[in-house]
Amino acid sequence: MSYRDQRKYLETLKKYERNFTREELEEYKMFIKRQKDDEDFDSVSMKRLKELHDKYYKPADLSKYDKFFKKTDESSAND
Repeated sequence: MSYRDQRKYLETLKKYERNFTREELEEYKMFIKRQKDDEDFDSVSMKRLKELHDKYYKPADLSKYDKFFKKTDESSAND
């Protein structure tokens, strides 16, 4: 993956830093240091970073907000 993906994952994980276990926090800090050194992660590190990201980051389910917005019907659009 690219440097851009690394940065995106690390920025997202920053919000969840307080929820990490001790080992995860140490790994995260190591990732941050490597990021500051402008180092591209190897495949093992990138896999671990992605696992951390997937574990803590849960995208919001936007479908539950559909009931608050009116859906336009095709028949009213033709009028």
